Amino acid sequence: MSAEFAPISDRPVADHGGALDRAIARFGGVRGDWMDLSTGINPWPYPVPAISPDAWTRLPDERALGDLAIAARTFYGAPAEAAICVAPGSQALIQLLPRLIAATSVAVVGPTYAEHARCWALAGHAVEMVERVEASAALVVVLVNPNNPDGRVWSPRQLSVLAERQAARGGLLVVDEAFAEVVPDASAMAEAGRPGLVVLRSFGKFFGLAGLRLGFAFGPTDLIDRLNAGFGPWAVAGPALEIGRAALSDRAWAAATRDRLKLAAGGLDAVLRDVGLEPVGGTDLFRLVRIADAGALADRLGRHHILVRRFIDQPDRLRFGLPLDDAALMRLRAALVDA
Repeated sequence: MSAEFAPISDRPVADHGGALDRAIARFGGVRGDWMDLSTGINPWPYPVPAISPDAWTRLPDERALGDLAIAARTFYGAPAEAAICVAPGSQALIQLLPRLIAATSVAVVGPTYAEHARCWALAGHAVEMVERVEASAALVVVLVNPNNPDGRVWSPRQLSVLAERQAARGGLLVVDEAFAEVVPDASAMAEAGRPGLVVLRSFGKFFGLAGLRLGFAFGPTDLIDRLNAGFGPWAVAGPALEIGRAALSDRAWAAATRDRLKLAAGGLDAVLRDVGLEPVGGTDLFRLVRIADAGALADRLGRHHILVRRFIDQPDRLRFGLPLDDAALMRLRAALVDA
């Protein structure tokens, strides 16, 4: 007996940063030749501690999961009434959440991370992209704070008012705080747990350990319980539980890293401006520039084995991640001058 499967979407899977294999196939070289500036991932990762043998050989247990949840709640400043879901990456949360909610109207504030609109549409929701959310009547509103790629920031007060509005109409506000570690005062986390609000956090970007695949959702108990049930047992690997707990408990490292990222972002700004590229947005993990022929510039940088983030639906924009050190920064400058 054979089965036929309909395509999950009429649209291609959204383009992302980090596609180094594709860049190598197009421009040549080996991984060691390339400087990947296409992601907003901290290039100075948290130093991975020694992992216990049990983390590799035993199924993850509830105590390790609970310890990580406590560390995450403390680090992010979540109130006691906010339930938590520990997930194998924030992307997994972005994919699962729309499937737990009956088909409805969804407004995604953009332009932003394309996976939000794609995943809500795949789950059968009517999705619209909006620049301003105030006039939207959608029952679900999704926004990224600070936004990717332009760095737009909503204040906690703005988010609180919007969450209250969504709750009053029986709806939901989803706030993706993937880059909020560099602007912690903008976080909606203090409101997490109230009706109508879900806050997503990504571990890998700020801590520079994207391959660990770890993320968190905070929100009302009923919805977070459904998320946890959707993932089932052992969703997060034992090593990730141990590393995540250690990193989230290291407040001194986090404070020093915020300072380091701010300094590095300033250095990147100086290089971009020096070659005539004015930053038009971003965060301390990346910068966005606007240039008429952004694709051509990205290709020229590719020939120098430098990968930057281009946007199919925004052909006049490029995003630059942080170079690793002064030598990498000067390499970028030289390539931009040549390009």
